[in-house]
Amino acid sequence: METPIAQLEPRPLWQSFAALNAIPRPSKKEAQVVAWLRSHVASLGLTSEVDAVGNVLVRKPATAGMEGRATVVLQSHLDMVCQQNEGTGFDFEREGIRMRVDGDWVRAEGTTLGADNGIGVAAILALLASTDIAHPALEALFTIDEETGMTGALGLQGGWLMGSILLNLDTEDDDELSIGCAGGIDVTSRGTYVSEPVAPGALRVSLAVFGGSGGHSGMDIHKGIANANKIMNRLLLVTGELFDFRIATLEGGGLRNALPRESRAVLVLDAEDREAWARAVAEAWREVAAEHALTDPGLAYSITDLPETAATGVLPEDVQEALLMAIAAVPVGIHRMSPAMPGLVQTSNNLARVTLGDGSVTLHCLTRSSVASEKHDLVRTIAAAAGLAGLATETAGGYPGWEPRPDSPIVALMREVYRGRFGAEPRVQACHAGLECGILGTNYPGLDMVSFGPNIRGAHSPDECVQISSVQKFWGYLLEVLQRIPAHHG
Repeated sequence: METPIAQLEPRPLWQSFAALNAIPRPSKKEAQVVAWLRSHVASLGLTSEVDAVGNVLVRKPATAGMEGRATVVLQSHLDMVCQQNEGTGFDFEREGIRMRVDGDWVRAEGTTLGADNGIGVAAILALLASTDIAHPALEALFTIDEETGMTGALGLQGGWLMGSILLNLDTEDDDELSIGCAGGIDVTSRGTYVSEPVAPGALRVSLAVFGGSGGHSGMDIHKGIANANKIMNRLLLVTGELFDFRIATLEGGGLRNALPRESRAVLVLDAEDREAWARAVAEAWREVAAEHALTDPGLAYSITDLPETAATGVLPEDVQEALLMAIAAVPVGIHRMSPAMPGLVQTSNNLARVTLGDGSVTLHCLTRSSVASEKHDLVRTIAAAAGLAGLATETAGGYPGWEPRPDSPIVALMREVYRGRFGAEPRVQACHAGLECGILGTNYPGLDMVSFGPNIRGAHSPDECVQISSVQKFWGYLLEVLQRIPAHHG
């Protein structure tokens, strides 16, 4: 019996999405979904190839009368961001996503939905399965590990793809054509310390910050959404000026490309300071809550007393002071807006994860920019801030941006089709996220590329949802674009 999701229109797309979301597909653990995909493609009478890093390529011939058109590469990534609300208890490596229809939206139960980029994958699968949709020769490219390093796109070798046009189905506003993107780089600062024993009779407490709106650390960075790591650090700095407590452990945030929604610290303090310290936290929190009332209405904190076994060692006083100052100095949010494209964030940083305990400290950032030199200069700023606490900084996973070509043939065609279908101009713009097009273009510099997709909200957070009516709009638009692909030249 079909699920309610599989009964939505366009049915071939939603059926593919339901089947895809039944398969676990965390980043860097795509073996199950790759095996399922290849089996599914074989059942359609098509063959698939897998490259050295795990990307999958499927070719489908043109339909009758379309043989002379240019070959189109349809590209989406197989992996998904795995985030869940506290207490959900979901196992992303073993369970399929639990979905529900909510009016005009499809949501998941307490987890990310995987519409990013599962809807794009599903659209491609529906086209591969079709027998009555006119299209030119297609190359379906399914990449892996887009969300945590773009290693699939980075590992794609030149000479595998034959197409001259690439349609990336990984944008989250249905009136937008993305023609450029930011590059990014992972920044990690690490250090060690020698723990001090907890004084006899000291009280252990947990201070937790939770309920932040979260979101995509590129696409949502301009919205002023709370960064739980920064807020936790602020509370510790402010109350640390009044009370002599020590940090035993600190755990905040998660994936680099997600704005951190939660943070939890285990603190040790004198029992007689407990109530006065809690009042100081409450006073500091009133300011935090007021500042984020519009962006993070669910933001909250809690204080919980813990047993003695919760902490046996703490940060030395001088190390703690230096670390809190260093985290305060790490830049977060917009660093610079683009002077060339109004409204576009040019450079930003997300302090995505902070971990402290057992003698080690690690700060994880994702720095983005469409200007490579500015990206590396911001990395130097982060390294300088981390150096205040004696942390050493290294970088990894860098990837290039995608230079816009607003007058390219495929952009012109897609603007024309959009105007004809919807009676309005699409928004043609670059985005402040890492799209695989920037990387793919390095090995395939002749590809004419556009990224587009349906309305997806709350990507990279458990609030992620995709709009049903927008998927219908996106599907019809995609089909007409394919039908109007021009003849191949050369």
